Amino acid sequence: MKVNHPGYRFSMLIAMVAIAGFAQGMLLPLLSILLEEAGVSSSLNGLNATALYIGVLLASPFIEKPVRTFGYKPVITVGLLVMTISLILLPIWAFFWFWFVLRMVIGIADNMVHYATQVWITSTSTAKNRGRNISIYGLAFGLGFGAGPLMIHLLKVAEWLPFVIAAVLTFITWLFVSRLANEFPSQDIDTRAPQTTWARYRSVVKMAWFSLLPGFAYGYLEASLHGNYPVYALRSGLSIDQVSLLLPAFVVGGLLTQLPLGLASDKFGRKIILLTIATLGSACFFLMIAVEHSPTVLFLLFLAGGGCVGSLYSLGVAFMADLVPTYLLPTANVMMAVSFGLGSISGPLIGGWLIEMVEQGSVYYSIGGMLVLVVVAGLLFKQQHTEVEPHPT
Repeated sequence: MKVNHPGYRFSMLIAMVAIAGFAQGMLLPLLSILLEEAGVSSSLNGLNATALYIGVLLASPFIEKPVRTFGYKPVITVGLLVMTISLILLPIWAFFWFWFVLRMVIGIADNMVHYATQVWITSTSTAKNRGRNISIYGLAFGLGFGAGPLMIHLLKVAEWLPFVIAAVLTFITWLFVSRLANEFPSQDIDTRAPQTTWARYRSVVKMAWFSLLPGFAYGYLEASLHGNYPVYALRSGLSIDQVSLLLPAFVVGGLLTQLPLGLASDKFGRKIILLTIATLGSACFFLMIAVEHSPTVLFLLFLAGGGCVGSLYSLGVAFMADLVPTYLLPTANVMMAVSFGLGSISGPLIGGWLIEMVEQGSVYYSIGGMLVLVVVAGLLFKQQHTEVEPHPT
């Protein structure tokens, strides 16, 4: 029997996002450490970390049509099954290019899951509760993503164990999601609305280009922290145990502020909250340069930095949904996925290069500088729409 109760649907989508976040949060640092221990250079390590986000980009241009044609549920279920199989295959062969290809496949599946979920949630939320709902979405992803690096400790037991645990959890999630009744995105289109894909892309950029940048920045810093930072930290004298605490500290900081910031954005506006957290976040990362040899202070700054910028992506999605009409939400979410993917690819590549070229503070300079650029762009952005429930006119 299929269930279409809004409460059950929302709960299942949130649980699914948490498991997807867990798998993603585990893979980045786990594979980076294994590659570092195998003697792979930081540049190549960073390249391998980008594979997941290359997969996100590869899937993005093609994902809107299947969701409109088949609905949300089939896209999500296929994505979860592909993730399960890929996670099981990863520990079979510890080869650079084998992992690169599987990471790309996981990125494609991950994009299917997140894209369909985001559109489903934003399309069924009102303007008054959108910030709260997307914040809960971000909170769930953050909980899973924060728990993922803890799997590093299981390497001492068996290298295959973290991958099997993630695969089993993903499969269990698929079983629950299979009970959901399928739904489709809104098909109501204004006769004056852009009909071609490229015309819809141009409309989204014109209306909401700044709302795409927080997704880019979050992808950049997330992939840099989980792909580059373990390498940078180990070379700076920190231990694996310390790294496995610092990364979750960043995520925990984001979890603590995710819902309060979402509610604050409902009340005070997304733009002002986005500019505030990007400014404070950049300050935290620049301060880390001076205290990187003090694990305790570094831990506190990671916690504070996560609290500041851990909501960038979810607030960007909510802001985007405020700015574009409902019929453009599937297109806008594709562009958000592309923006996130581009940021996630850029982060490890630039971070890996900086680790080679700049010894001290390379990762901190990289992330702090990116957040400064977001603030500058936000100050230049002129909002065309007030935050009302977006319907075709």
